[in-house]
Amino acid sequence: MNFHHMSDMEKINMMVLTISDTRDKKTDKSGQLIIDLLKNTNHRLAMYQIVRDDKEVIQNAIIEGCEDSKIDVIITNGGTGLSKRDVTYETLNEIFEKPIPGYGELFRLLSYEEIGSAAMLSRACAGIANNTIIFSTPGSTNAVKLAMEKLILPEIQHIVSEIRKD
Repeated sequence: MNFHHMSDMEKINMMVLTISDTRDKKTDKSGQLIIDLLKNTNHRLAMYQIVRDDKEVIQNAIIEGCEDSKIDVIITNGGTGLSKRDVTYETLNEIFEKPIPGYGELFRLLSYEEIGSAAMLSRACAGIANNTIIFSTPGSTNAVKLAMEKLILPEIQHIVSEIRKD
């Protein structure tokens, strides 16, 4: 973990959103992994939800999180693949006011180093809406671990401080 930006660490409030037609709180290993990794930080879990892989349902949950002044960051998992049911990427890109393309690019690069060319199937993405940072990870626990440990947690404080600037 890069601690470059950790000197001025302040508590960040997170929402974890699992997007799945099949998982519940007992079987949501990826959502639980995000929550477990957050416990090892100074950040706070403000909300945890599981929603169906449905554009309108995802959109409503994300907008609700963005409108909640107690939530700084939303981390989603699931729905980033290529099947017809995977609509997270399209839904989030309609919501983003400012996309953060470097997140998806770096995720696929790091994923390529682990799984090879199958990394191109991932549509991990990130962006900002209503001063809330939204990260989308694939639904596998390995992908969540990679995104959280290599990208999200090392830079989250830096990104939050950037969007709070005038």
